[in-house]
Amino acid sequence: MVSKKVSDSGEPLVSIITSTFNAVTHLPAAIESIQSQNYQNFEWIIIDACSNDGTVDLIKQHEDVIDYWISEPDKGIYEAWNKGLAVAQGEWVCFLGADDSLMPNAISDMLAYQKQSAEQFDFICGRVEMYDGNKLLRTIGRPWDWIIFKQYMCVAHTGALHRRSYFERYGEFDTTFRISGDYELLLRSGETLKAGFISKVIARMQIGGQSNGNAVVFEEVLRVRLLHGLTTPFWGKLHAKWSEVKWHLRRYLIGV
Repeated sequence: MVSKKVSDSGEPLVSIITSTFNAVTHLPAAIESIQSQNYQNFEWIIIDACSNDGTVDLIKQHEDVIDYWISEPDKGIYEAWNKGLAVAQGEWVCFLGADDSLMPNAISDMLAYQKQSAEQFDFICGRVEMYDGNKLLRTIGRPWDWIIFKQYMCVAHTGALHRRSYFERYGEFDTTFRISGDYELLLRSGETLKAGFISKVIARMQIGGQSNGNAVVFEEVLRVRLLHGLTTPFWGKLHAKWSEVKWHLRRYLIGV
């Protein structure tokens, strides 16, 4: 563990939180993307789940760019992110997967968007490229829209900025979810969520994450929607089944 950053810069401090487990193969790309940021007032927090493949040694080798890290057992990504939130000092919080990377201008572009807007956003996101190795599969992410968001997670969460005060108002991630905790968190404010969007690619992600290629996501999204009173059991199950059918069809046709 290393000391947290203390900054007296006039620019907002951004806390980037990454959870890792046996990520020695993928983490170098995330490290490189952090080092290449043109915005410097950030802290990088890594929560490791007792990796045994050399990840901890890699983290120790890069303590010049990592401001805080621990390696201890956890019950999944949302518990790890909650641990990161507990020590984060930033006005804004960004979650980056161990096998994902930020574009060099990602943080500065999103903060510039907030600076130019009269509205104080809770959440700012952009577009995210999805890769299978070096192969670009597709680009996801669109502006937040309550009508659509009630149905599914239409915004890209990877690399997005969350204002810290949102967590102070609505709490931390629900660790009973394995995949859809980020969706559930943003639903807590309902249609009052103040969400901004920049039409730029802010991050790249690999398709091997929890929510990719995992049909369990449809069960969790149904549970989220029922929890927030956005559907009934009958129509919710019907919508979930139709979403799963479309997912299988897309995988069959284009392999994503």
